Amino acid sequence: MALQVPPSSIGSLTSASSWPAKSSTKCLAGDHGFLSLTRVSRSSIGGMAKRTGMSVGVRVRSSLETAGPVVGQVTEVNKDTFWPLVNAAGDKTVVVDMYTQWCGPCKVIAPKYQELSKKYLDVVFMKLDCNQDNKSLAKELGIRVVPTFKILKDSKIVKEVTGAKFDDLVVAIDS
Repeated sequence: MALQVPPSSIGSLTSASSWPAKSSTKCLAGDHGFLSLTRVSRSSIGGMAKRTGMSVGVRVRSSLETAGPVVGQVTEVNKDTFWPLVNAAGDKTVVVDMYTQWCGPCKVIAPKYQELSKKYLDVVFMKLDCNQDNKSLAKELGIRVVPTFKILKDSKIVKEVTGAKFDDLVVAIDS
């Protein structure tokens, strides 16, 4: 994949004054998240055209590699981000709200769940929309009713609360 990058985009990598005016920049995405920027310019010396170039390589990490679980808020997850974020939580307790867009009780408990994320700053709160896209993960987690709250420690499910039972959820988090 090749992208054309305007010279102003590379200012953070090198001084813009170091690039001659008649030039082009190519950005190539390679394997394993490596990004290569190549600047090629033409200059006229003694009536002859001469090509000069400079390459800069940087490692680009995906958001899953660099982002970890966030405390103090509810993080929306999907089938691709769920396990990486649960694993990244390490020994922190993780609470996951499995819900659907059309579920009335899910909508009622959502603001209360959000408040819990602000109260328990040592706990990671996530939510998973059990829609068609995430059906395989919902099945893997054994979701039969929504809302269902799964509590995980060390990437293992240790407790479950089914239904919009706020008090039961608080007790499960506290224990």
